[in-house]
Amino acid sequence: MDRINRAVSAIRRRTDFVPEIAVVLGSGLGDFADAVRAECILPYGEIDGFPVSTVHGHAGRLVFGTLLGIKLAVMQGRIHYYEGYTMPEVVLPVRVLRMLGAQKLLLTNAAGGINKSFRPGDLMLITDHIRTVPDPLIGANLAGLGTRFPDCSSVYDPKLRLAVLAAAAECGAAIRQGVYLQTTGPSFETPAEINCFRALGADAVGMSTAVEAVAAVHAGLRVAGISCISNAAAGVSDTPLTHEEVNRTTARVKDGFIKLMTAAIAKIHAVG
Repeated sequence: MDRINRAVSAIRRRTDFVPEIAVVLGSGLGDFADAVRAECILPYGEIDGFPVSTVHGHAGRLVFGTLLGIKLAVMQGRIHYYEGYTMPEVVLPVRVLRMLGAQKLLLTNAAGGINKSFRPGDLMLITDHIRTVPDPLIGANLAGLGTRFPDCSSVYDPKLRLAVLAAAAECGAAIRQGVYLQTTGPSFETPAEINCFRALGADAVGMSTAVEAVAAVHAGLRVAGISCISNAAAGVSDTPLTHEEVNRTTARVKDGFIKLMTAAIAKIHAVG
């Protein structure tokens, strides 16, 4: 808790802003933060105890501000396990956001499409997840945040999921639904691994999100998640997988993503 408390204290020395909704923006999706009317922007490196993003496409800034009059804390870039951080460090930002006052969390990511009906550029509402990485709650329980054995039968809040679907319908955005699977990365998956993941019931695969969602539920946050299908997973197409392809796809769908996110924030805000 010491490192979490240090980060919270460092932020509170700069702003007393209390967010209602926290947002984590995945690879290539950081432009949504520009839609927020910022009141305070803090680079991660200026927050004592806060891990720093090292991956291209992750600006590494915490943006406090409003959108449609709703108070948001937006992580413009996230921390990944493959960057060499420990799992507690990976989920530390989510815990900090909770201690700053956030009640709801909207996680986003760029993901590979395992479901053969998915196409690059599709947006997918996460209905559930599968982890192939360590549980973020291993170690001493942070009792001030949550129970030792949290229930994960509904990690992605049913009411928030309905809110996102309603937002998509309202703004005319096509949206898929599916199960997300998290690997460690940074290597992309093999075709055999993708076939295995498909057999397990996964529709999309990526290198983040699931552990953040677990830590969020442990801390009492209500969670929703949206994946941008940035590429077909290994073996689904003959195109070699690259991080550049991920960024090209997210850039192509930027306007539609921002439109959906704005509508989703409004709907999530209204959920009691």
